Amino acid sequence: MPEVTDEVVIITHGEEETRALGATLGRLLRPGDVVALVGPLAAGKTRFVQGIARGMGIERPVTSPTFILMNVYRSPDGRVLCHVDCYRMRDPVEEGYDIGLDQQMHGEDICVIEWAERVAPLLPRDHLLVEIEAIDGETRRLRFRAHGPRSRELLRALTE
Repeated sequence: MPEVTDEVVIITHGEEETRALGATLGRLLRPGDVVALVGPLAAGKTRFVQGIARGMGIERPVTSPTFILMNVYRSPDGRVLCHVDCYRMRDPVEEGYDIGLDQQMHGEDICVIEWAERVAPLLPRDHLLVEIEAIDGETRRLRFRAHGPRSRELLRALTE
């Protein structure tokens, strides 16, 4: 595993490795955690969220909420995963307020936000930023950046 700092880069080879990395993170997440995902179309953001859900024990199919903006899933242990996709928002910050995203991210749910750069002013100070980049058809570079003490703790646990 890479050395732990406030930034760690992990390379995955295939969708299943990306999901498996997400599952590892999903097992570590607790209420109030925010994961901000950034990356171009088809980078693997939704695959990563599917892994997070798997790691939380969520068995329902996890799909991108591109057209409905937000999906909510409950894990068997009672944790709530709020999966948000900001891609289609015309005025992301205003619409974020309209759907209560600011409250979701400062509440007890675990929030994972795709296209998080579009709602950056709403992100809490302490969040884990994950930049996903497609290197080729199967290979992904995931750059994790910790913003705050809790996200540093997550990053440390993820890389142990």
